[in-house]
Order: sequence, then structure tokens, then C-alpha cells
Amino acid sequence: MADKIATRAAYGEFLVEKGAARSDLVVMDADLSGSTKTKGFAQAYPERFINCGIAEQDLMAEAAGIALSGHVVCASTFAMFATGRAYEIIRNSIGYTHANVKVCATHAGITVGEDGASHQTFEDIALMREIPGMTVVNPADAVSARKLLDEVVDTDGPAYVRLGRSGVPVIYGDDADIKVGKANTVREGTDVTIIATGIMVADALEAADELAAKGVSARVIDMHTIKPIDSDAIIKAAADTGKIVTAEEHSVIGGLGSAVAEVLVQNEPVKVAMVGQKDTFGESGKPDELRAKYGLTKADIINAVTNTLE
Repeated sequence: MADKIATRAAYGEFLVEKGAARSDLVVMDADLSGSTKTKGFAQAYPERFINCGIAEQDLMAEAAGIALSGHVVCASTFAMFATGRAYEIIRNSIGYTHANVKVCATHAGITVGEDGASHQTFEDIALMREIPGMTVVNPADAVSARKLLDEVVDTDGPAYVRLGRSGVPVIYGDDADIKVGKANTVREGTDVTIIATGIMVADALEAADELAAKGVSARVIDMHTIKPIDSDAIIKAAADTGKIVTAEEHSVIGGLGSAVAEVLVQNEPVKVAMVGQKDTFGESGKPDELRAKYGLTKADIINAVTNTLE
């Protein structure tokens, strides 16, 4: 794994390039363009950038209207306020109308760090995946973020793209085949499968390395698309390895773990352990310290695998 790059940084670079290729692309923000990295697009294409101010409900409602007039819209703010404050607008004005809006929310999860519990969201995937017709993707690194964003923007219909604040290791090469709805097996294994999403994929790979040294062969799957989820990959992993551990920087209630369990209980019931935020809020602190306190680390994945095998 190479240098660390934040997926929000990859998003900002992607927008500038995509803006040149698509004259119908409109980018909108809630007065956070420096943080969400939409600032570059605003400078390159000011006539197609709209700052709605700190008014997330207005942002999503305006995005729906602009999209329904024939544009593709990327609407950005922090994940907490995109999915929390504007949920009803996203559901009724974007989801219900199947508007071509891509809610590209940054600063998701506990790695928002010092911004504290009011800005850390562990509920966003759960909220977005329950909206009919909503695609939900959570890239693991900068390369997958750009590839998934490119497909999402070129596909008609609403989507939620979850992006992070902190830098994460680059795990993919530029030639990687990454498609919406198709999970990527990033490491083969026979004893257990770790299905991870977002920033936890890098941790899952490191956990698999340490497990291998202990004689445990762990398959690692990057489930970057939460909806539509790759049921075939989940069922095959369960049949091949017999045990599943999920890992996510999100609540274990309604997130990746729940989505995987829903597939397994109907098709290939096996033992499942879930690494993620439990039924609790976060707090202000350094991202790495918070991840350790709330059980979102490589060590927690290793423990979950060990306990599952025992």
C-alpha cells in the first residue's frame, strides 16, 4: 500500500476533470467547498457551481430541481448534515423523483475526529440504503473513489457516495477493475472471509497479513458498493470459507454488517462477526485514538476473526 490520500481529495480532482468532459455537470455545496474539495471545480467552472450556504435542505431541494431540468448534479456537504438534516428532502425530492443527483458527502465516520459527536455520523449508510433506487458506494481509497465516481456520475439516477476526511492508504493500481455493484477480492483466503468497506479495507488487509503469520488464511473483500450489494460474492465467500467478519467505520446497525447478514440468512447461513461502531455516539479526539477506543482497528478485526474461528 502506497501513500495516504483522502477520498475527498480524489473527489475534488475528479470533479475538475469531469467538468471538462461533461458540460451538463453542476456542483453544489453548503458553504464547505474548502473542506469538501469542491473549490477546484468552483474556480474552474464558476458558472456551474452553486454555494447554497449552510442550508442543507435547500441544497438538496435545489439539486433535485436542477437535475430534473436536464443536468447531473453533485451535491456536497458533511455526511452528518447531508443524510441527517436533509434526509426527508433526499427521500422525497431526489429518491422519489429518481432525480439525477449524486449526494457526495465527506467527513463521514469517526475519523472526523476533533469535530466531535455532533459531526461524526455512523448512520448515513443505513439511512441512504433504505431509500428505494438509491445507489450507495463507499470507496476504500483514492483510486477506487475516482473510478466509482466516474461510473456513478455517468449513470442516471440518485446515488450516495461516502467520502472521508483523513488520508487512507492507496491499495489499488490505476489499472484496477472497479465497478459499481461488483465487489473486489483483494486477497484470497480459505479459513475466513473479511468483508470490509471504506477505510476499513486497508486495515483488513493488514489484519490478514498478521493472521497469515499465525497460520490463518483470510480472504479480504472490498465491498465498496453497499447497494446494490454483490450477493454472489458474499454467498461464495460463505460457502468457501464458512465464516464471515465484516468491518466498517459505521454503525453495525443498518450498515455493511446488516446488509451482509441479510444476504446470508436467506442464502448461505454462516457465523458472522461485525466490527464497527456499536450502539453509541462518538466524542472529540484524535482519529486514531477514537478508532482504538470504539473498536475500529486492525486489532479488532484480528480479534473478531480469532473469536469466530474458536
